[in-house]
Amino acid sequence: MTGGLKDEETEEYIHSPFIRKQGNIYKPNNKSMDNDSLNEKTMQDVHTKEIDLVNRDPKHLNDHVVKVDFEDVIAEPAGTYSFDGVWKASFTTFTVTKYWFYRLLTALVGIPLALIWGIFFAILSFLHIWAVVPCIKSYLIEIHCVSQVYSICVHTFCDPLFEAIGKCFSSIRVTTTKVV
Repeated sequence: MTGGLKDEETEEYIHSPFIRKQGNIYKPNNKSMDNDSLNEKTMQDVHTKEIDLVNRDPKHLNDHVVKVDFEDVIAEPAGTYSFDGVWKASFTTFTVTKYWFYRLLTALVGIPLALIWGIFFAILSFLHIWAVVPCIKSYLIEIHCVSQVYSICVHTFCDPLFEAIGKCFSSIRVTTTKVV
């Protein structure tokens, strides 16, 4: 990130560099700048971040919804047990069927649904950024103007009226007596 060509053996520049030896022109007090600190910090792009293949629900969105195991669905109370082989085969059949059918549905329907939800949230984000927030800001600007006019009208017309009514009724005295 220098302004000129640099000779590999010496620290001399053929042309004057953008970065001076005493520091960056935007940070003149930074005296010790090396090549590593000259590189700008790059923000990690959201689209290139790595996904976690082990913990696929890091924010625990589905903890309370779809944790369905064999024991949650099929249970035999004490005294009404089936054959051990039937119980083991039922467990294996349930678990393997749920596992592979979920994978099949995910492969067939998950990708198109991901596309649809991506489009939906892109549209939602677009509308929020380019329509909703500007409308709200515009409304707040206009309502501020209206509130100023409303405040002037109230102070001009209502305040004297209510003050006069208050003065008229201020001389009224109410007394209560108890009749026996």
